[in-house]
Amino acid sequence: MAKSTLKIVRTVADLRAQVGAWKAAGERVALIPTMGALHEGHLSLIQLGQVQARRTVASVFVNPKQFAPHEDFDSYPRGEARDAELLAEVGCDLMFAPDVSEMYAPGFSTTVNLTGVSEPLEGAARPQFFGGVATVVTKLLLQSQADVAIFGEKDYQQLQVIKRVVKDLDIPVEIVGAPTARATDGLALSSRNAYLSAEERAAAVALPNAIKAAAKAVAAGGRIDEAEETAKTAILAAGFRQVDYVDIREASDLSRLGPGPIGQADGRILVAAWLGRTRLIDNMAV
Repeated sequence: MAKSTLKIVRTVADLRAQVGAWKAAGERVALIPTMGALHEGHLSLIQLGQVQARRTVASVFVNPKQFAPHEDFDSYPRGEARDAELLAEVGCDLMFAPDVSEMYAPGFSTTVNLTGVSEPLEGAARPQFFGGVATVVTKLLLQSQADVAIFGEKDYQQLQVIKRVVKDLDIPVEIVGAPTARATDGLALSSRNAYLSAEERAAAVALPNAIKAAAKAVAAGGRIDEAEETAKTAILAAGFRQVDYVDIREASDLSRLGPGPIGQADGRILVAAWLGRTRLIDNMAV
């Protein structure tokens, strides 16, 4: 799509006014929530939103509630001017870029928490994470009143959490998952890839390669526990300093599968591992 004149709003009132005008004109609206530091993966979500709706809204907000005190909130990549330029280039209609005080006014005391799909994997490794994600996404969906919201499958567990929240809370929005955008060597695109040194970036491709091999082995009838262990060994051998998890789970609710062959289950392999100071995540269908 041709470059647009991107409108930027910073308050919920202005966001609702613009979305309300579009919807009054009969136009369908897509929301693409982001934390900024945009890359081609994010832009592919905007483009999918343009297929799903007449108007696209990208939120750019680094959400403090999903970071633990020891995590990288302060150093998380930011660059609003560049983000706005990229959004304009792909024809996004509106950027919602609120301050923290707009999202969490003094006295804010409500958190959206859930059990089940949020508990393993990222939920175990980062206990505060999904409460922060569920809270901010619920707010964004209600603030924007979008018809559809687009989320990347790279954050696969997050996608399942959001689907659960929307279903349980009867939020009137369609949630659409977009395939993971990857570099030519297979590494999933991520804002945190900017942390990687040149040598780390070269080693990082071991992550998708390992889980791809594991998924292939299990699909061919191999044991889940053996495939998981082989993938972990390959990742560590490539120079990663720690593997938080390599798990093959049931795709919809992330319940545990194995240890034997997958059988007829619809599986997903998910991984999180540290390369230097950078924590990378990825997943693939099994």
